[in-house]
Amino acid sequence: MSVSTSGEAWVEVDVDALVDNARTIAKIAGTRLLPVVKANAYGVGAALVSKALEQVDPWGYGVATIEEGAELRAAGITRPILVFMPARAQRFDEYDRHQLTPALGDGGSILEWTTRGDRAFHVEIDTGMGRAGVRWDEVEELGEAVDTPALEGCYTHFHSAERSDGSAERQLERFLAAVDRLPRRPAMLHVANSAAALRGKQFAFDLVRPGIFLYGGVAAAGVPAPQPVVSVRARVVSVRRIGAGESVSYDASWVAPRDTVVATLRIGYADGVRREVGVEGKGHVLLRGKRCPIVGVVQMDMTLVETGHLEVQVGDVATFVGEEAKQRITLEEFAGWSGAVPHEFLTGLGARLPRIVV
Repeated sequence: MSVSTSGEAWVEVDVDALVDNARTIAKIAGTRLLPVVKANAYGVGAALVSKALEQVDPWGYGVATIEEGAELRAAGITRPILVFMPARAQRFDEYDRHQLTPALGDGGSILEWTTRGDRAFHVEIDTGMGRAGVRWDEVEELGEAVDTPALEGCYTHFHSAERSDGSAERQLERFLAAVDRLPRRPAMLHVANSAAALRGKQFAFDLVRPGIFLYGGVAAAGVPAPQPVVSVRARVVSVRRIGAGESVSYDASWVAPRDTVVATLRIGYADGVRREVGVEGKGHVLLRGKRCPIVGVVQMDMTLVETGHLEVQVGDVATFVGEEAKQRITLEEFAGWSGAVPHEFLTGLGARLPRIVV
């Protein structure tokens, strides 16, 4: 059920569902959480999400950039904040200023960080992702740089934890072998994203790093499903009759096969509804309890839907993702209509859509 708002397009965030999802993953993993709130908490709202998750007593929060960490500090978050993007020495002052924990992956940057004091850092070990961190078979090159109490944690990132193909287990073996070759074992090890954490305690260690599951996205087949967290809605701003053979939208991308009615919704690709969702009749919205097809390419600010014989009026609310009249369009369903995954859809939700807590 949508909330009452005078706006024309918005995102609803079910905070209770968000917290329940966090508790579910913590119970299954049996360890503390390091919730990943990068990219504005997957588009949901980093400050909103972090404050809501305080009640589950997470160890800290994970972000991608210094700027994201600074935003959380400005919002009053005091727990540790781990910045996953590889840290550059030229920006170490900013880590200090905002009390952020860097991810380091080479001996030179570790030495430079530790010469500044005994502030904690984490080392990323690349076990197969191939994007950042020290390779699992080259950890000896870090040498004595990591023989320090400031080495708080080591972590890796699974490339296919949602698959049951043995790759996560192989990466875990590499990770543990690399940790064993370090001159000092850090206080914390963490490897599990949502999919791995939901598979039980074998990947849990000291922390797990849930992401998409928190926000209502299905993490993998064969693991518990999350509670829906995000709904996306927009109002009808125009209703018009279209004759058979007449076209709508750019490039005349849809031609009416019959006399019909088309409603214009105030939301477009600038808000995160991708242009492709209206092509070939793939996408739908819920309007007055019925599924109505999106017609024509989605425009920057507007989306068109065929309403047919429905008695639709300006001001009516259409649901793109969420529940209405006991029907639901899931996050996976809507994202899939444009060839996206839930992560892409959520992080693409535009800044001009207010996030409303329900």
